[in-house]
Amino acid sequence: MARKNLIEVSESTAPLRPAETLSASRPIAGLVPSNTRHASPVGGIAKTLGNITQKVERANDLERQMAEGHTVIELDTSLIDASIVRDRLEMDAVELAQLVEQIRDHGQQVPILVRPHPDAKERYQVAYGHRRLAAVSQLGLKVRAVVRKLSDDELVVSQGQENNARTNLSFIERALFAARLEDRSFSREVIMSALGVDKSALSKLIGVVRAIPFELIEAIGPAPEVGRRRWMDLVEAIKPSAIPSLLSHLAQADLKSESSDARFQFVFRELTKKETKAPPSGQTGRWEAADRLVSATTKASGTTYTLALRNKGAAGFGGWIAGNLERLYETYRSEKAKTGD
Repeated sequence: MARKNLIEVSESTAPLRPAETLSASRPIAGLVPSNTRHASPVGGIAKTLGNITQKVERANDLERQMAEGHTVIELDTSLIDASIVRDRLEMDAVELAQLVEQIRDHGQQVPILVRPHPDAKERYQVAYGHRRLAAVSQLGLKVRAVVRKLSDDELVVSQGQENNARTNLSFIERALFAARLEDRSFSREVIMSALGVDKSALSKLIGVVRAIPFELIEAIGPAPEVGRRRWMDLVEAIKPSAIPSLLSHLAQADLKSESSDARFQFVFRELTKKETKAPPSGQTGRWEAADRLVSATTKASGTTYTLALRNKGAAGFGGWIAGNLERLYETYRSEKAKTGD
């Protein structure tokens, strides 16, 4: 007499159905709906085996989603470090404050992308989302993040492509990002992919950064309204001897408080303004005011320079010059210092 199949496991040779896709409606593993009939001991064993299988499926599915970066988790912001390559010159305080208010009112709608830190166990490294990370950190919240295993190449490509699509880096920030990637020995192909540019455009980006001292670029700032053409014009106008004077001016409070675009314009004006040169020794020059009330003749001879004023306004204008000689001389010295002469 044949033995019965005591645990009622089917011996059918029909193919098994594919595992179900996880969904929100799927019962939680280990819970039995209230309307389920009391099963026999043998049926209970089969259900227990099914629940174990279901739990394993769910664990495997979660592990797969984490590896592929499909799962959003919450992380302590203190466990997250910046990207291996900086992409911004500065974080706009006004924009950051607006983002903080936005997240306070509506929550963090878009997760950041991080990878497990390659050199520090149980830490992470940002691919993109530095501003969101800073805003959430200010609020003292955990940051919503997608964790994905990324190589260095994959990280910088993700970072660059997200910036292209979302944060609108200025021309000079893109140029600096490209140069920094090259300095870290990333291939030109990876850099082009990160920035979405061809070889010619990449060469121009990197060329600008190589031609202008980094200290000057940093002092000017991101200059969001200044495009490629103006930065390349600045490259043509650069005078190494003028850099110390420019940096000194840019460090002063009045210029530091100006916008980055205004600081660029100041530097460009200083480098491109035409100098007024004295006539050669022994030669004379002539000048007349637009209203024709004053005219002047000049003569340079050795260590002597003569200025003679004539016409109706000559006395008044001459008296004003005489009363302002000290200020005029200081202005002259300041202009000479700027040009490095």
